[in-house]
Amino acid sequence: MNKSKAPLFSVRDFFARFPDDEACLQHIMDVRFGMKHPCRKCLNVSTFHRLSGVRAFACSYCGDHVHPTAGTVFEDTRTPLQSWFYAIYLFVTTRHGVSGKELQRQLGVTYKTAWRMGMKIRELIGSLQDFDMLQGHVELDEAYVGGYRAGKRGRGAAGKTIVMGMKERGGDMRAVVIPNVKKSTLRDVTLRNVEAGSVVSTDELMSYGLLEGDGYVHGSVPHGEKIWSAYDYRTGETHSTNHVESFWKLFKVSVRSTHIHVSAKYMDRYLAEFTFRSNHRVMQNAMFDLIVARV
Repeated sequence: MNKSKAPLFSVRDFFARFPDDEACLQHIMDVRFGMKHPCRKCLNVSTFHRLSGVRAFACSYCGDHVHPTAGTVFEDTRTPLQSWFYAIYLFVTTRHGVSGKELQRQLGVTYKTAWRMGMKIRELIGSLQDFDMLQGHVELDEAYVGGYRAGKRGRGAAGKTIVMGMKERGGDMRAVVIPNVKKSTLRDVTLRNVEAGSVVSTDELMSYGLLEGDGYVHGSVPHGEKIWSAYDYRTGETHSTNHVESFWKLFKVSVRSTHIHVSAKYMDRYLAEFTFRSNHRVMQNAMFDLIVARV
């Protein structure tokens, strides 16, 4: 997938491109079917014209109707399509994510509707995740997220969710929810996501000691000794977990400042949202098109 730098997608650009529901519906039709394609009923390569009063287009040969929003998150919604598109726009242009309250304010809908829209958009984003194996030099680091309402911070706070991040240097970020930091758990996640033979950097957590035996070139950085990077004379690689830790820092700040609290039940959706933005941040409006196309 091409992730070359795209021009800034401003609010003015958005409303010029999608001034009303008609423009949004036309875009969904273009993305899903195209205005000229083989009709499912008469099989002719036909052009399709807009029908008034319904979200549908008709075949110029036989009149068969095509409903672009059928089978999508937009199918039965009473929320204007432009509001859905603008919500997606906010998701791809913000750094810290979008809360349900913010969507409520921006869209003028109820909080229940805003929350549901946000979760549906996160589902779409999650379905876009790239599952190619990470390779080259990969940084691994686990983190504890949430629990801020318990009044106690740190790893011992109640209600925290354990997450594991994997960042390929010069490549993608991936993050998953894990039940614990036992050796078997970290090993399973690593084997499923990181190509054997890759160089892997971790902190000094004992559970990562298994990686050499699984074919990885493993280097650990003793953070407890205030050491943040270490040169490996065997490979000429500098081991650190700075990139993956930077992701966790942004994620935790965003949870505290934007979402206040994220439950373990929905943590995977928020992780998908933030990793998607991290992996596609140079794409700007192309990131928006990826999500809309996924509907």
